[in-house]
Amino acid sequence: MTIAVLDDRAVLRIAGADARSFLQGLLTHDVALLSPERPLYAGLLSAQGKALFDMILFDGGDSVLIDVAANRAEALAKRLTLYRMRKAVTIEPALLHVHAGWAGDEAGHTPDPRTDALGSRWLAPEPAAGTEGAAAYEAHRLATGVPGSADIGEDELLWLETGADLLDGVSFTKGCYVGQENTARMHYRDNVRRRLVPVRLAGAVAPGADYGIKDDAGRATGTLRSALGNLGMAHLRLEAAKGPLVLADGGPALEVLKPAWLVPALDAAAGETN
Repeated sequence: MTIAVLDDRAVLRIAGADARSFLQGLLTHDVALLSPERPLYAGLLSAQGKALFDMILFDGGDSVLIDVAANRAEALAKRLTLYRMRKAVTIEPALLHVHAGWAGDEAGHTPDPRTDALGSRWLAPEPAAGTEGAAAYEAHRLATGVPGSADIGEDELLWLETGADLLDGVSFTKGCYVGQENTARMHYRDNVRRRLVPVRLAGAVAPGADYGIKDDAGRATGTLRSALGNLGMAHLRLEAAKGPLVLADGGPALEVLKPAWLVPALDAAAGETN
């Protein structure tokens, strides 16, 4: 098994008598389902349903442990503190390391809650020896076709546009949470017209650039959110996913990939345009 220590992630500990009910009223997933055997993928949204933070929750026994992008951990702690008011809740960094494992025997580790294709994910007080780093995991994640925190961004995309409904990142049966109204409306009206989708590029692109995507008629259809080698993640109108597609300003052609988790959305969009 390949194991990576994700040093681009940080962990927050949410503790206190009201910790779970506090998070239940804020996050997109049903915190009541959290257990040692079942971590949860969830988001904290704006009132309009846009993703502010994506995270993975772990059962910490008397606390909830939040695995979040390291460069967003302080902002998340501040946001949660604003919501805390007089609840019996403490919010503090946890000295734990995030690990991911794939391509081998992952017995004894909890599965990544988004899709089995990603492998396992767990927390530990010390980094495992002989491991890879975050870059190896990023290559694995892109090969699996799952969006990352950088692709999702902050207050840019609606939560369902990130694929959260397809990656078990939202409950449509729990009580209210921030951004629920727009999220539920999109779901029940089947109104998700744009999504983050994995793509394969026909040529290299400069890292960090913001590339537009066009169809063969020259119409803007989306943007490339990230790229590593010939793989990337695009925010795309689903009706254009069948292609052909090219990057704007003379960039290389690209094609949309179809990991198993995304197939239902792509097939539904293809049916609507036929």
